Amino acid sequence: MTIERLMTAGVETMDDEEIHQFLTNQGFGVLGLNAEAVPYLLPMSFGYDGEDHLYFTYVVDEDSQKERLTADADRAAFLVYNAPATFQWQSVALTGTIETLPPERWDEFEAVKSNAWRPDVFLEAEGDATVRVYQFHVEEREGYKHTGLPEGFEQQE
Repeated sequence: MTIERLMTAGVETMDDEEIHQFLTNQGFGVLGLNAEAVPYLLPMSFGYDGEDHLYFTYVVDEDSQKERLTADADRAAFLVYNAPATFQWQSVALTGTIETLPPERWDEFEAVKSNAWRPDVFLEAEGDATVRVYQFHVEEREGYKHTGLPEGFEQQE
């Protein structure tokens, strides 16, 4: 189904302010990196600086596939979505570049990580593991939302 067809069913394009608000209020998405056979997809929490950067924390070991693929990536994709109901959802797709943030710049991440959703198991693991912070520079963004029933449907009471 094309986006044009979805728009006739009530899907709307999100403007820059809606995308900004959505990224500010979310803290979890899926990072896509190039791999040999299929894309490598990682669920990731993120911090957002309110402009053009997301920040990720990687807990890595000595042979980390995500660290290796990130280092090799010229470009990456990130999808943030929320779908609380069948006819109520939002998604923002981002593309850009990703690079290691040196420790002397980690304060950038500290300033924006408050919205990042982080499971306790990862917080506990950070104490015994190597942690790296990555900065995703957003080059392209597009967002879509559906906030009601499609035309012709009526809500039952």
